[in-house]
Amino acid sequence: MTGPVLKAGSRPPWVGLAAAVWVEIAAGNAYNFPLYSSALKSVLGFNQQQVTILGVANDIGESVGLLPGIACNKFPPWAVLLVGTVCCFLGYGVIWLAVSQTLPNLPYWLLFVTLCIATNSNAWFGTAVLVTNMRNFPLNRGTVAGILKGYVGLSAAVYTVIFSMVLKKSSLNLLLFLALGIPVLSLVMMYFVQACNPASEEDSSINLHFNFTQAFSVIVAIYLLTTTILYDTLSISDSICYVMVAIMVLLLLSPLAIPIKMTFFPAKPKKPALEDDNVTRVDDPLLTPSSSAANLGSFHETDDYASDIDTLLAIGEGAIKQKRRPRRGEDFKFREAVIKADFWLLWLVFFLGVGTGVTVLNNLTQIGVALGYNNTTILLSLFSFCNFVGRLGSGTVSEYFVRSRTIPRTLWMTLSHVLMIVVFLLYASALNGTLYAATALLGVCYGIHYSMMVPTVSELFGLSHFGVIYSFMLLGNPIGAVLFSAMLAGSVYDAEAAKQGGGSTCLGPNCFRFTFQILAGVCGLGTILGIILTIRVRPVYQMLYSGGSFRLPQSSSH
Repeated sequence: MTGPVLKAGSRPPWVGLAAAVWVEIAAGNAYNFPLYSSALKSVLGFNQQQVTILGVANDIGESVGLLPGIACNKFPPWAVLLVGTVCCFLGYGVIWLAVSQTLPNLPYWLLFVTLCIATNSNAWFGTAVLVTNMRNFPLNRGTVAGILKGYVGLSAAVYTVIFSMVLKKSSLNLLLFLALGIPVLSLVMMYFVQACNPASEEDSSINLHFNFTQAFSVIVAIYLLTTTILYDTLSISDSICYVMVAIMVLLLLSPLAIPIKMTFFPAKPKKPALEDDNVTRVDDPLLTPSSSAANLGSFHETDDYASDIDTLLAIGEGAIKQKRRPRRGEDFKFREAVIKADFWLLWLVFFLGVGTGVTVLNNLTQIGVALGYNNTTILLSLFSFCNFVGRLGSGTVSEYFVRSRTIPRTLWMTLSHVLMIVVFLLYASALNGTLYAATALLGVCYGIHYSMMVPTVSELFGLSHFGVIYSFMLLGNPIGAVLFSAMLAGSVYDAEAAKQGGGSTCLGPNCFRFTFQILAGVCGLGTILGIILTIRVRPVYQMLYSGGSFRLPQSSSH
């Protein structure tokens, strides 16, 4: 069967990465729920429990990505992005019609479903650009995952700036922006997100370009945090607000500087290309499927080495065809990966990390109020900034250590579990001055789990079916939201509120103390599982990165 058309050249992957930054910001639209949930409560007459259940719908929609994962192996990126565009337009459009009273008295179940559809656009947006860019830059998976996931973390701060400075804190205008603005952005960017021919060897200029992109993303994060603080503490005119938003847009365009530089100052080619065609066709969704064991070295039993070579030679010559189960580090189908112990260990480590983290995120406003912090805007911005730091920083740090020491990326997930134990005990203590510190540390840990899961999946189970496996891992988020947030934290909060007089608001450290103690114990379990997983996968990383850089397994010709 004819494979996908891959765009050749060194510039298109960087154009796609710059476009992916904007798509990832669009993929963070679920972070807006706290900004318009009050309108759902006041305009539609919902109680707090109904709003909380809609919050669970918000988490379910953004994390259920099995269909986008499958679609990434069947259709080009623009088609996957188009589905996300339709979901965003229809979902938020119906919610806007309900809040504006254009369609009054919509059933509650219909709003639940439409919110799931609206935020499911995140899965289509994020999966399309993540899978495409991981394949375009297979030698820099950790760095790419850190950058893209970092911008998803920053999207909350971007939307907060737009909501405050442009939309004047109007929930109705925000919903209209999500229903129309995000789809338009996706339609513009889908042309530039394309599967490209990746580099097959290390290039110092690539590392320089990634360093530039990372540096400017840090500048964007600092600028957004500073802008939010200034807006909340000072009286700023509308004209100044628009100038600050324009600067934000220019900073978000900074990744385009790389392809522009490559256009006007092209690098000198090392050797004449072997092919003159502008496109290359391949027979597999991946450019370099790891179906052979050519690079496994000492990872395999030495006494089978000669027979393996004979078999591979025979397969290469077409004399025999042999099917065998893939080894870790090669390309797995979903049904092959799901029966592996490492698959479920990784899922549990991720689930216990993001499930406990999303519990605090969903209840951060209530936590702040319970502890006497009525203005939680800065608290939310601090979490967003540190979430970005965790995502981007862990991608960079893990990439260095995996290449220099062959240290598995799962080690950083394990260490973040250890740090989260400390964080939840800080929350439970309710000591003066610890709320901001605990929130900042939790944001970093939450970002680490998301950023590290992505390249780990690709390294253990390959890129051929990465989209499906990655999307299944993401189910840890909504399951954690249901178990730890809706069932545990919600029940404890309501019980404490009842003790204080039967109202719907709870004040004092006891509102969440028991919840935090349970979450600390859960992260203790995550630490143990993370240690086991890290020990199990260390040989895989020694095989993949033994030469100081990622070794793409060679495929036999057919």
